[in-house]
Amino acid sequence: MYIYNVTVNVEEEIHDQWLKWMKEEYIPATLETKKFRKALMTRVMIEEELGGITYSIQFTTESRELLNRYYKEDARRLRDEGLKFQGHYAAFSTELEVVGEYD
Repeated sequence: MYIYNVTVNVEEEIHDQWLKWMKEEYIPATLETKKFRKALMTRVMIEEELGGITYSIQFTTESRELLNRYYKEDARRLRDEGLKFQGHYAAFSTELEVVGEYD
């Protein structure tokens, strides 16, 4: 199992509309690709020196193949939808491989 993690620091002045867009558009559209089985959105609980509010959005996928298909077939289109917020956020993504899950 793999996790595609997107970490985003968003400026406070556009925070509310960005958060609404993430919850109502970006995350549902990403899940609709059928390449991920679930998403988890968390707020990073640190105060950034440069300001803004930071989130981690984690999409869980069953295989590396599905993740690669997401990059090839969907990632650019979904990323481009966020261009309306360009200049008001900083983001980076990481890939995580799940090595164990415990309850």
